[in-house]
Amino acid sequence: MMTKMISWNVNGLRACAQKGFEETFSELDADLFCLQETKLQEGQIDMAFPGYRSFWNYAEKKGYSGTAIFTRREPLDVLYGIGAEEHDHEGRVIALEFPDYYFLTCYTPNAQEELKRLDYRMEWEDAFLAYLKRLEEKKPVIFCGDLNVAHQEIDLKNPKTNRRNAGFTDEERGKFSALLDAGFIDTYRYLYPDKVEYSWWSYRFKAREKNVGWRIDYFVMSECLKDRLRSAAIHTEIFGSDHCPVELVIE
Repeated sequence: MMTKMISWNVNGLRACAQKGFEETFSELDADLFCLQETKLQEGQIDMAFPGYRSFWNYAEKKGYSGTAIFTRREPLDVLYGIGAEEHDHEGRVIALEFPDYYFLTCYTPNAQEELKRLDYRMEWEDAFLAYLKRLEEKKPVIFCGDLNVAHQEIDLKNPKTNRRNAGFTDEERGKFSALLDAGFIDTYRYLYPDKVEYSWWSYRFKAREKNVGWRIDYFVMSECLKDRLRSAAIHTEIFGSDHCPVELVIE
């Protein structure tokens, strides 16, 4: 049996809903559909799809961050956050437990302009990896989301000029390398070592029109699951956000 998974940073679900979100959701026809940056509080949107259950994690700060998962499969358990008080106020992680793996959506903190949140980002990276490894003690892990890092130079249009910018610092890239070294694979890059596609474009300077983008949205899985990997895709044809959806299919 195939399982199709989608991840999309919608950059405000209420705004995205005005730009065809529900049609896109139906067309993509995923078993698991994850959102990041919903920018909602509970009760601010009435959105449900027949045959799906939904789980939401809201940031305490209004109009900020937030994640959601729509699932056709009934999870055994649902976990919110990463079990660390200092990191669990921004609605960044939801984990669903299924019989043979954990499935997570994640919205990684942005290091921000002038890297003013880079130190916090480094703490988050360590805590998130520790959380993944704790889950892995029980069963393998698949996680997806806007991880706010372009890992290699192939993953963004202008690596030279972005070297010290948020999302392409040596520190952030190093943490992603450490994650992979800890027994995970970047599914898209695993299948397509040389393919150049992006998942995010700035709203400025007609970046999307010119395809001046970054690949910062990922599906990552425990290495032991790699034989179940069937396909990965980046839906650059889909609009509605400054990010486009990314996809994973496993058997």
